[in-house]
Amino acid sequence: MSPDAGPPRAHFEDRYFTVRDGLRLHYRDYAGAGDAPPLLCLPGLTRNARDFADLAERYSPHFRVLALDLRGRALSDYDPQPARYNPLTYAGDVIELLDQLGIPQAVFIGTSLGGLVTMAIAKTMPQRIAAAIINDVGPDVDPNGVERILTYVGNDERFRSWDEAADKISGNYGASFSSYGHDDWVKMAKRNCREENGEIRFDYDMAIAEPFKTAGPTPTVDLWPFFQALAQKPLLVVRGERSDLLTAETAAKMQAVAPHMKLAVVPGVGHAPELGEREAVAAIDAFLQRLRA
Repeated sequence: MSPDAGPPRAHFEDRYFTVRDGLRLHYRDYAGAGDAPPLLCLPGLTRNARDFADLAERYSPHFRVLALDLRGRALSDYDPQPARYNPLTYAGDVIELLDQLGIPQAVFIGTSLGGLVTMAIAKTMPQRIAAAIINDVGPDVDPNGVERILTYVGNDERFRSWDEAADKISGNYGASFSSYGHDDWVKMAKRNCREENGEIRFDYDMAIAEPFKTAGPTPTVDLWPFFQALAQKPLLVVRGERSDLLTAETAAKMQAVAPHMKLAVVPGVGHAPELGEREAVAAIDAFLQRLRA
């Protein structure tokens, strides 16, 4: 069974582009109206474009939706130099994608790491961002959440079945999604993993963990100026009520820095909301409607 098995999804094309250092990166391209900037979806650290399948189905064809596999993830090439697995490199890749597609601006939707990449672009090339939706990340990241993530990122585990993979992922994320049943965890496993040589494994380059070993687990750069640059744009922040990465205190500080920022809290969910929860959908619907008004 492939990761995309299940009911028919909104139509998309698998496309590829080559970046400056020769890597070939993959993205999903969901067709949509050309009268608004496209939605550009950037996933979390160990995740990939499949995370945005439901969101893309909701919003295309009203919007074109692009969902990127960052380098080292899913169908994108792995980087032979692990030091390049960092937000500034990813930001450069995103800009190259927009340039090659002739897209002057996009509405960025960034989950976790994808949100940090969005902030980096806001600081370096703000003209490329029409608006942004940041999912469960901010300029301060709680060390407790980072430490939890580092307990499993880069562990090249293999599983004999999707059920076994689901049980492992439940152990990694269970506190964040307490309402999930086994079928939900299997669905998440099929977004996170791939089949290879009769085994199931996580669908990313284990070397993405290397920069954390050399640079440390938490950012040493002050990210507040990056967020302040993003705060000049129409902005929605989605936060999981139980998030161990974006605390309520940091979200409140972000709101103080960006009074026009919209904040949606998804109850009973930790890091990171899947953006299909009722509260998240309502907030995103309203945000996108305002952009088109």
